[in-house]
Amino acid sequence: MAGLGAETAWVAAAALPGVGSWWHQVHHIVPIGFVGVISWSVWLVRFALSRRYHPVPNGFTTSTSVIVPSFREDPDIIEECLVTWLAENPSEVIVVPDLADVEVIDRLYSVAATDRRLKVVPFAHRGKRSALGVGIREARGEILVLADSDTRWEPGLIPAVLAPFADPKVGGVGTRQNAYLPNTSVWRRVADWQIDIRYLDYVRAQSRPGGVACLSGRTVAYRKAAVLPVVENLEDEFFLGRRCVAGDDGRLTWLVLASGYKTVYQANARALSMFPDKGRAYFKQRLRWSRNSYRTYITAIWKGWLWRQPFVTQLSVLQILLTPVTMGFAMTYLAAWLVHPERWVAFIAVGWLLVGRGLRGISHIREKPSDFWLLPLVAILTIVIALPIKTYAFFTMNKHGWLTRTANQMGSEGQTAASLTRRLRASV
Repeated sequence: MAGLGAETAWVAAAALPGVGSWWHQVHHIVPIGFVGVISWSVWLVRFALSRRYHPVPNGFTTSTSVIVPSFREDPDIIEECLVTWLAENPSEVIVVPDLADVEVIDRLYSVAATDRRLKVVPFAHRGKRSALGVGIREARGEILVLADSDTRWEPGLIPAVLAPFADPKVGGVGTRQNAYLPNTSVWRRVADWQIDIRYLDYVRAQSRPGGVACLSGRTVAYRKAAVLPVVENLEDEFFLGRRCVAGDDGRLTWLVLASGYKTVYQANARALSMFPDKGRAYFKQRLRWSRNSYRTYITAIWKGWLWRQPFVTQLSVLQILLTPVTMGFAMTYLAAWLVHPERWVAFIAVGWLLVGRGLRGISHIREKPSDFWLLPLVAILTIVIALPIKTYAFFTMNKHGWLTRTANQMGSEGQTAASLTRRLRASV
């Protein structure tokens, strides 16, 4: 129910004196209390399972190929990220820039002249998936580490991400990701909160039985033997007759799961990625992610792949798909409280909203207590994303595009090096 505590609110409301007839009509029309119980039960199950998660100890080693598609990336950003990739001492780093990115290509060749591990493969991009396909076919390592061109690695990432591959049944390993320099923008701090909840509470629960539903493409490792047989299905995915552009990470995750491999998460493999510093780009990114999720998970259901995965994975996917429905019920309840003639009832409603979101964000708040003041903003943005944005995404899921990255713009919208330095100067 997206953190509103609606089933508890229903019990409390039933005991309130003077509750109007509209409240009772709402209760009789929709089973909001029941929906709230289900929503919170799912959250509690995942939260409990995530507490039992532990990363696999380091030890397994093998050859690694880092593959980085790059399209209109800010040259300063990719240069800084490259330093962190090479510092992990992979067998090779393959960067696939678009042919038109002349400055990026020149800078990469300058590094490659002194470091033979770097291989630059300029290519006329037909979307990110085509560049991934080029890099995957060029790779020689047993493990492929796919990374976004604006993602930095923290020390120790490769030894940590390799560890789960000691189990031959593991086909993909996700990393823990956070926003790079989140304090440079309130939008980045909110994104960091939201992505923290994903990795601290959701992904950990799915990882224990080996069924992470989406290994984020910002940095993810795959067994090459699991990817090569399905790479054409990654490049040439069609949904309702249209070629898919975005959503490569979800697609590849499910192709690997459908092949019989496990997908897991390694919490001590840490990556930091650029996030938008403005609201416009933030909402565009959320819209793209929501469309990708609908296409990916509906395909997984249609193909029958979902029903072969662990129960917690099935539960998580279904809840993601039904988010607008559960949030709609929650908002109906909230509206009923807010218009009640007794004004103190409205205060209770707002209190439940904040308490519920605070409980679901407790893992992030524990790690970053200074973000507690963001709670009202996070609660509002969660509602906006879960209801209008996801609803719009559902009805427009077959619209394809990156939204925040275009051919006539250097760097992703709100995610250039200038967006970092501008904010840092303002804070000095």
